[in-house]
Amino acid sequence: MTQTVWCQWSDIALPAGWTITNADLDAMSPEQLAQISIYVPRYMAGVKALSYMEKMPNLRLLQLLMAGYDDAISFMKDGQKLCNARGVHDFSTSELAISMILAHFKNHAEFARHQAQGSWHHKTAGSLYGKRIAIVGAGSIGSKLAAMLTIFETQVDLFASYARENIKDMDQLSNDAHLYDCIVLVVPLTDKTRNLVDKKILGSMKDGTLIVNVARGPVINTQDLIAELSKGRISAALDVTDPEPLPDNHPLWSMPNCQIIPHVGGDSEAFEPQARKYLEQQFSEIAQGLPLRNEIDWKNS
Repeated sequence: MTQTVWCQWSDIALPAGWTITNADLDAMSPEQLAQISIYVPRYMAGVKALSYMEKMPNLRLLQLLMAGYDDAISFMKDGQKLCNARGVHDFSTSELAISMILAHFKNHAEFARHQAQGSWHHKTAGSLYGKRIAIVGAGSIGSKLAAMLTIFETQVDLFASYARENIKDMDQLSNDAHLYDCIVLVVPLTDKTRNLVDKKILGSMKDGTLIVNVARGPVINTQDLIAELSKGRISAALDVTDPEPLPDNHPLWSMPNCQIIPHVGGDSEAFEPQARKYLEQQFSEIAQGLPLRNEIDWKNS
């Protein structure tokens, strides 16, 4: 079956008979938009990119270039399928999480402040060695991160929506949070994970704990986080925030125990080659009649 694909890259290898375009969606006629059967929204283009789905009456597949899919649910219609890009961002997101963890335990922010002052202040740096780390989210990113952390001889516990071998139930986090030196969030945003980390969990963390969010901003209750950070007991490293982008003069900007990164977890040099490879494999398998990769049961999400 032939397909017409809209994708930001018009040189993706396609099965025989398929066509692809990256024409300006605002300039496309209703007839042209009606030809699109597979839509791959531009990466990191947000809700505006998803809104074009309303003008694609023959759309059959929405293929995202990110792992998160919460924003897409409200745009889906009966007869349409949704796939995310699970696996594409594993390395980039895990790499960022580790860099944020290392920056914290190796005192980078403090040393950077001294450098800016032209002042030499020697102190014994921290280490990841022997630290106990909770990774909340046992999908492909969480699993990759856990594997990468083994080189530091850390003790890693994985949490997921339900318990299974070597993985704890996410509901147990509120009881276990005090055990960890670092808690990393890599879960999708769902009704269950929204405000997952609240004042109960934040308040139960031991002094010196680092909370890292490379998931979605609303997984942490922002007001509860601000309240706990204000006490100076714990620290945070945030690739995502709620709200996002973080407004000017937001309290989080001025907190010395909070690293803020402008949502670059998946947006690295590794992204494009991996995304292109994924799309070409997905399209090839569709043409062969094989099951979709990473299909999301969006009606029950």
